[in-house]
Amino acid sequence: MCRLFALHAGRNRAKATFWLLDAPDSLREQSRREPDGTGVGTFTPEGRPKVEKQAVAAWEDRAFAREARHLESTTFLAHVRYASTGAHTFVNTHPFEQAGRLFAHNGAFGGLDRLEQRLEDLGTASLVRGETDSERLFALITAETRIAGGDVGAGIAHAVAWVAENLPVFSLNFIITTATELWALRYPDSHELYVREDHGAPEAEPRRLDATSQRITVRSPDMGDRVLVATERMDDDPRWRLVEPGELLHVGPDLVPASSRPIPRAPAIQLSLADLDARAAASQRPHPA
Repeated sequence: MCRLFALHAGRNRAKATFWLLDAPDSLREQSRREPDGTGVGTFTPEGRPKVEKQAVAAWEDRAFAREARHLESTTFLAHVRYASTGAHTFVNTHPFEQAGRLFAHNGAFGGLDRLEQRLEDLGTASLVRGETDSERLFALITAETRIAGGDVGAGIAHAVAWVAENLPVFSLNFIITTATELWALRYPDSHELYVREDHGAPEAEPRRLDATSQRITVRSPDMGDRVLVATERMDDDPRWRLVEPGELLHVGPDLVPASSRPIPRAPAIQLSLADLDARAAASQRPHPA
């Protein structure tokens, strides 16, 4: 199953070396089990998006470790890919960039021919460069955001509502970041998604956790004020909360998460693992603990 991780440090630029490289089950270690690509998205001090990604596992790329130690940003978005659609190529590797925003997705859905026609109608088909359902979903959100006058939350709500009403859906969990904002959606309940708020509270007594086969495990000795979103709890801190199905989370530079539930409770056509082809099903099945 693909892995998502995002960090928002508010107005302060931060590093993420620990979870990228040094945690017991870091992003680099995750790539040994999710081998189809690794990507990290950040923003420059001027607010321009910057994506470091490769269609090979991070542990195979020596440059990944060198670059990860120097990455610094107000927001981070990372993805470890287990492909459900599309070849193992650079253009199919997350995160994707459109209109100055970054996007990463964990899930699967069908009806791509119908979605492609929708993108043609809305004028964003040209934004898609690869083969994935994920990049097409992002292009739909970009189109709906433009129609909503730049309101990303409204764009997400309209795009996901259209997909839920018109396409067969297994999971649409995703994260979008800019230099100052973060949006995260869990929809419907096929995969878990967690959020943790750290607002100046001191770290508990240091804990050393055993790595597991299904986690990007994180414990930093100095988290500071920030909000984290991930596909799993990354340590045993009680501040981790499971995002509710249909919940859209928005975090701005003040680091105060706001939640809304603008999406229908369930897709019109809800897929199960048994409905997916063998490749997609393998990519969506969680690893055993």
